[in-house]
Amino acid sequence: MNTTRRPGKTALICGISGQDGGYLAAHLLSLGYNVVGTSRDAQANRFESLERLGIRDSVAVESMSLVDFRSTLQVISRAKPDEIYNLAGQTSVGLSFSQPVETFESIVVGTVNLLEAIRMLGLPIRFYNAGSSEMFGNSGDEPASEKTVLRPCSPYGIAKATSFWQIAQYRAAYGIAACTGILFNHESPLRPEWFVTQKIVAGACRIAAGEQQALALGDLSVRRDWGWAPEYVVAIHRMLQCDSMEDFVIATGVTSSLEDFVEEVFRVVGLDWRKYVIRDPELVRPSEIQSGRADVSRAGSQLGWKARYTMPDVARMMVEAQLARSAMPIRRIHDGQSITTLFSL
Repeated sequence: MNTTRRPGKTALICGISGQDGGYLAAHLLSLGYNVVGTSRDAQANRFESLERLGIRDSVAVESMSLVDFRSTLQVISRAKPDEIYNLAGQTSVGLSFSQPVETFESIVVGTVNLLEAIRMLGLPIRFYNAGSSEMFGNSGDEPASEKTVLRPCSPYGIAKATSFWQIAQYRAAYGIAACTGILFNHESPLRPEWFVTQKIVAGACRIAAGEQQALALGDLSVRRDWGWAPEYVVAIHRMLQCDSMEDFVIATGVTSSLEDFVEEVFRVVGLDWRKYVIRDPELVRPSEIQSGRADVSRAGSQLGWKARYTMPDVARMMVEAQLARSAMPIRRIHDGQSITTLFSL
């Protein structure tokens, strides 16, 4: 580990190099935690998310393979964390269709290895597991809650549903203080471009700057609940502070179509999306959730958490961050007049 351990709680974040890992690390550091993050190869990983958030030097890092039980056990033994946050594993729904085995192993085997390590060590560790709204599949017109039947329709969703039941079983059978956060879509500037939201944001900005001519997308009719990742990690932390461990749905409670998201992003850069977006059938998934709706009542009543930002806010903030990071000159139309804006770092 590369930082001095301070008095206070220690959190181990598995998958700290991802979007949620970075924001969660920043939040926990602000609360006085010692934060240890893991990656399959900590020496080779640049931890760009931590660098962008300005917290790289405040986080200790360890190499750990979640599919290797010995590696998992050794790291937990050394770190002796009060809390473990499992955010690791293959995170792309689309990629899971072409890599189902890797997806299942990284999520399911990784989760059970963490649970077994906690059980064998006998330490009073509280354990958070990252679930997903993909576990619900097509739940129909009813907003999905913690009691909704799971009907996943992607390899990713199936893996997440399996790990959800692993958590429930270890909690009931062994008394492990573990819970699953069933998070609906949540975005931020830390998303890589293989996520459709960041693909749309980056593409729109490049088109507005004259660096790209068109943007190819799949099914624009799908509907999702999009939230802002930096505030979702607050809910994640609060789940582990409850007296008894329970699973929670975390979302905004507002559903929008992908077309709505596209329209909002292009509106922010002053363009009509219909002139630039091309529908590509090759980008449509073999099976797709048509609509994701969330019942967020329990998170409000039990955690005291409610999303502040909804889809239009998320789209705008992601565009602003993309422009600021790339310093792109964007010609926009505002009140009938053409103006040039330059966002610098």
